[in-house]
Amino acid sequence: MSNIKNLKKFVNLEKIKILEKKYKLPLWLYDFNTIKKKIKKLKIFDIVRFAQKSCSNLTILKLIKKLKVKIDAVSQGEIERAILSGFKKNSNDIIFTADLIDEETLHTVIKNKIPVNAGSLIMLKNIGKNSKKHKVWLRINPKFGDGHSKKTNTGGEHSKHGIWNIKDAIKIIKKYQLKLLGLHIHIGSGAHEKNLKKSCFIMIKEALRLNKKIKYISAGGGLPIPYHFSEKKINIKNYYKKWDKTRKILSKHFNKKIKLEIEPGRFIVAESGILIAKVYVIKKNEFTTFVLINAGFNDLIRPAFYGSYHQISIIPFDSRKLNYKNTFKTVIGGPLCESGDIFNPMKNDKIKIFKLPEIKVGDYIIFHDTGAYGSAMSSNYNSRPLIAEILIKNKKFKQIRRRQTNKEMFSLEL
Repeated sequence: MSNIKNLKKFVNLEKIKILEKKYKLPLWLYDFNTIKKKIKKLKIFDIVRFAQKSCSNLTILKLIKKLKVKIDAVSQGEIERAILSGFKKNSNDIIFTADLIDEETLHTVIKNKIPVNAGSLIMLKNIGKNSKKHKVWLRINPKFGDGHSKKTNTGGEHSKHGIWNIKDAIKIIKKYQLKLLGLHIHIGSGAHEKNLKKSCFIMIKEALRLNKKIKYISAGGGLPIPYHFSEKKINIKNYYKKWDKTRKILSKHFNKKIKLEIEPGRFIVAESGILIAKVYVIKKNEFTTFVLINAGFNDLIRPAFYGSYHQISIIPFDSRKLNYKNTFKTVIGGPLCESGDIFNPMKNDKIKIFKLPEIKVGDYIIFHDTGAYGSAMSSNYNSRPLIAEILIKNKKFKQIRRRQTNKEMFSLEL
C-alpha cells in the first residue's frame, strides 16, 4: 500500500493546491522512488520484465529502462511505445505476448524482429508462415487460474489465454523452423502465493514433457500488493526460491543453465500512484451520505469493473482536524451519468459502505495504489478528457502527460 506517512511529506494541502492551480484536478501522481525500490526487490531474478499494460506512460518506461528492466508488450501500440522509450528491436528487450496476431501487428513484429510469446497454435502458425526461424516462446495454459477477480484469471478451462497442449505446438515449430526460446506460465493478476508450488510443478512437468532445450522460463506476473492495511506483503525471496528450484531442476535435466524471468506490472507500479480528486457535492438521505467528486470510473474503473478496493485519504480544504470517532455511512461517487459510477467496491450487486468522518465541499479525496491499471484503463466515456499525469522525481513535480483538450478528443471525428 502506498505509504500514507510519505504522502503527507509530498502531497500536503499546500502542494495539492499548487498542483490543482497548475494542472487541474483530478490528476494522477506517481512517485518514481517507489518504483525504483520495487524493481530493486526483484533483481534477484535474472530478468525483470515489466508488464507495460499496467502503466504505459513513455516517461516511466524510459526511466525503468535505465534500471535494466525489459518489456512485455501486448499490442502493436505497446511495441511502438517500447521502441520509442529506447528498448531495442531484434533483442531480448521486448517480447510480444498475445493469443492472436492481426496483420498490422504481424508486420511490426517481423520488421522489428520481436520475439513472440504465443498463446495459441493458430498464432504460432501465422508467425511461422510469414517469418521462418522467428524466435518464439510458448505460453502454457496451466489448467488452473487465480487472481483478485475471476476477470483476471488467466488459466483453466474458462480462460482464453495460453496453449492447452503444448506438444501440439512442436509440430508447428519444426515445420517452420521456429526458434523456441522459453516457456511462460501466468495464472492471473493478484494471484495468491499458495498457488506458487502448483505453478512451479506444472512448469517442470510441461518442460520435461516437451523435452526441448530452452534458454528461459518465465514465472509470469500477477504478484499481488496489499490494497488493505490488513493484507500481508508478498515474500519475494520465498517466491524466488521456489522458482529458482524449478529452474535448477530443468537446468540439470537439459544440462544447460536456464535463465529465470519474472514479469510483473502491478507489483512495480501500483503503490507508486495516487489519484487526487475534489469534492463538489454532498447529498444526504436518512440512510447514506453521498460524496460526489470530479473523478469518475472513466478515470479509475477498477472499483466499478472488478469490485476492487482502494484506500482513501481525505485532505480537508480548510486544514481542520477530521473526527474519526464520529463517522457516517458514505458512498463516494463521480460525475458520470451512471448509477455504477461509484468508488465503493461492489460485489454481487452489494455496495460496501464506507464509514468516514464528515466531508465538506472543497475537500480533497486521494485514492491510493492506483499506479497500476488506473490511468492505463481510463477512457473518454461521457466525453470527458484524459487527465494529467505528474511524476515526483528528485522531490520535484514533473508533468509526464498533459491533460487532454476537448478539441483533441473530438479530432478523430472531425
